[in-house]
Amino acid sequence: MIERMEFFNLTGPKSQIDRVAEQYLSKYPVHLENALSELHTVKNLRPITEGNLYQNDCKRAKELISLFADSKPPSDASNKSSAMTVEEASDLIRSIDQDLDSLNSKKAKLEGELESLTASWSQINPFRGLNYDLSKILPFRCILFRFGRIPKDYYKKLESFVFNTIDTILYQCGENEEYVWLVYFVPAPAADKIDAIYASLHFEKLTIPEEYSGTPSEIADSLAESIQSLKSSVREIEEEIRNVLQKHQASLFAAYQKLEFYSQNFDIRKLAACMNWDDHTFFILCGWMSKQDIKQFQEDLKSEADLVLIIEENHNNIVSKPPTKLKNPALFRPFEMFIGMYGLPDYNEFDPTILIGLTYSLLFGFMFGDVGQGLCLLIGGFLLYRTKKINLAAIVSCCGFFSTIFGFLFGSVFGFEDLIDAAWIRPGQAMTTLPFIGRLNTVFVITIALGMGIIVITMILNIINSFRNHDTEKTWFDTNGAAGLVCYLSFIVVIVLFMAGKPLPASAVMAVMFGIPLILLFFKEPLSALVEKKAVHLEGGKGMFVVQGFFELFEVMLSYFSNTVSFVRVGAFAVSHAAMMEVVLMLAGYESGTPNWLVVILGNLFVCGMEGLIVGIQVLRLEYYELFSRFYRGTGRAFEAYKTSQQS
Repeated sequence: MIERMEFFNLTGPKSQIDRVAEQYLSKYPVHLENALSELHTVKNLRPITEGNLYQNDCKRAKELISLFADSKPPSDASNKSSAMTVEEASDLIRSIDQDLDSLNSKKAKLEGELESLTASWSQINPFRGLNYDLSKILPFRCILFRFGRIPKDYYKKLESFVFNTIDTILYQCGENEEYVWLVYFVPAPAADKIDAIYASLHFEKLTIPEEYSGTPSEIADSLAESIQSLKSSVREIEEEIRNVLQKHQASLFAAYQKLEFYSQNFDIRKLAACMNWDDHTFFILCGWMSKQDIKQFQEDLKSEADLVLIIEENHNNIVSKPPTKLKNPALFRPFEMFIGMYGLPDYNEFDPTILIGLTYSLLFGFMFGDVGQGLCLLIGGFLLYRTKKINLAAIVSCCGFFSTIFGFLFGSVFGFEDLIDAAWIRPGQAMTTLPFIGRLNTVFVITIALGMGIIVITMILNIINSFRNHDTEKTWFDTNGAAGLVCYLSFIVVIVLFMAGKPLPASAVMAVMFGIPLILLFFKEPLSALVEKKAVHLEGGKGMFVVQGFFELFEVMLSYFSNTVSFVRVGAFAVSHAAMMEVVLMLAGYESGTPNWLVVILGNLFVCGMEGLIVGIQVLRLEYYELFSRFYRGTGRAFEAYKTSQQS
């Protein structure tokens, strides 16, 4: 069902627009329209152009919230937010931010020093093996020194082939799996040559800070102590920051909720318009609300002297068409997913949610009738929907219910057809003898009859929808209109009488039954123009009109036949399901009396999964192509409540 909508204009002082958004628009589902577009005939209207006053404070509040390990707000945050004004929220965020800025500055300074000392430590620590005061080495001028590292493979080459042939003193300081750290000394005149040899062996020169004295081990230990001291200071500041945040946790979350609400609702100005009257500026908001909500809204505004609510009774004076808001019983609500996939119904259109819920479940159950597998779908889908709230799971559960019912009617339990008696028929065995056709599976006859009934229902719905939309051609002269309905019903009557062996109507009666509807279908365009008192225009001339009309009539008759026969697939799947389960039981050796239960279980899982998926797709195909294509347009637009996430 589609909720009835009312269009309203809300006017008040511009200074109160935020209060209106918080107090009223957050309370009711409201679909807002652009006021400038809706009231384009009103003079002196202008848009509201202001920067978001709350955006920066809200952004900073969000950053502060992210510092908490648990982002879930405290239980009393909502109450504090309700009691807090937006000004108080902004002041709180700025105050906390100011306190944290001082601590963060100290922390940044300490972290800079820590980074510098850590870099120095990482340069000196590998040379712990050099037990010599660096302050005595660094001033050397005639004997040059080089601190660095060399890959292990090249160090072995240096030791084996090069070291004894060059003028250098080498001291190994330390090593790991990849590198050897060393210091070599060389006379100044031979430095260039010796450096080139070392460089060819991938020696990486490292710079040792000159501000330290003592052995590398002593310097590294001193730096390590300083690093630990700085880390301790940083942790103390971080603890102070956590204490500040913890102290204001509830208030901070409350302020964030308030600022987020105001920041998001500030965008309401993009949809509002404003105008000046005397010395005052007023805002104007336009939108849609359900009839039930608009009545309560009027009651709430009785105490508001400055706010005026005007309800537009005549929808013809409104630029936008009413949005569609579906309201169906909880059992059928999951099937709204299929409606959304095809397109929402127009505001004046029939909502097919309940129809698709019933027909989809019924056809699925017919095609997949098994007590055991149906119960698995019923229970599994229900549990999945209760835990995950997946609409498709609820649909599967409904289909499982009908599968269970048809399982009892067909006498099938996990493919076993000898456990219970069939309450109706067995799809693979029931046969019927028909005139002209001969013996035919009874299930096929039933599904064709079922398809005829569904097609008639959809034709009636098309007539209702078209009448609501004042579409003369589709109401009276269309394939699925009144003329098409009479023609199709005549077709059904003749077929039923023939198959039942009853005498057919006289030729004159049959000529009237088929002739008048076909003539109306043939001349649908000119007849519609005459009824609507418009000029009759035959595109392409009379000859082309006759040729086109003839082939259209042929297509209509062919479509009636093909659409009806299309429902045979329902019976075919019912028969094939029974056949597939027979194959599973045969592979399991059921006839021998000692079946392989693992094969039975795996076979049931395979059939339930694969055939269930195929049947679900085929039924959806029938819904869209055989039902919806006859009466449903799906041109509606969704009702989008403004800031739904903020509504209580």
